[in-house]
Amino acid sequence: MFTGIVEELGEIVAVEEHGDSPPTADGQMPTRSARFRLRGPVVTEGAKHGDSIAVNGVCLTVVETEAGEFTADVMAETLSRSSLGALVPGSRVNLERPMALGGRLGGHLVQGHVDGTGTIVERVPGDNWEIVKIALPAGLARYVVEKGSITVDGVSLTVVEAGDDYFTVSLIPTTLDLTTLGIKQAGEPVNLEVDVLAKYVERLLGQRGAKEPVA
Repeated sequence: MFTGIVEELGEIVAVEEHGDSPPTADGQMPTRSARFRLRGPVVTEGAKHGDSIAVNGVCLTVVETEAGEFTADVMAETLSRSSLGALVPGSRVNLERPMALGGRLGGHLVQGHVDGTGTIVERVPGDNWEIVKIALPAGLARYVVEKGSITVDGVSLTVVEAGDDYFTVSLIPTTLDLTTLGIKQAGEPVNLEVDVLAKYVERLLGQRGAKEPVA
């Protein structure tokens, strides 16, 4: 479990592609899988094989660490359903270690399970902040509400405006300086994870409705 408070702006060092992944969830054969090598001396301190690290909001498992770098295997399902498939050596990425039990929850509860990818539509700079408009994929808009929480590329943010097919967020200087959201431009994809509580509420209310007797 993560909090959406990015610890480090890391970098993709190498991408080694493979073609031996299992079938995807819909039964289709994958096009590729990959092993990523990433540089992140902060998040690799004390990390070991089997630990989790969020990369642009995607929870990945550490294979090995060495000299401030770590490797992680990325399956075809993850590459196709997130923006990780577009990463190349030199790409900057947001990195976060899981929250320690008893630690402070600085953002909100983030699972590292991406629900879909959005696209940056426009950026409007202000005096001390920047408003970013992001297009929502079909099916996610119902989970996004004004003043609610959403994770964008692993960053916990508060929704300013929630439209039918978009939402906006306001980025403070710290977020602009220390995360990829400060350098991504209009047209670029971002990973989105909606608040998991909204999905649980929807499922529970749907089940209750289905059990109600028909008049």
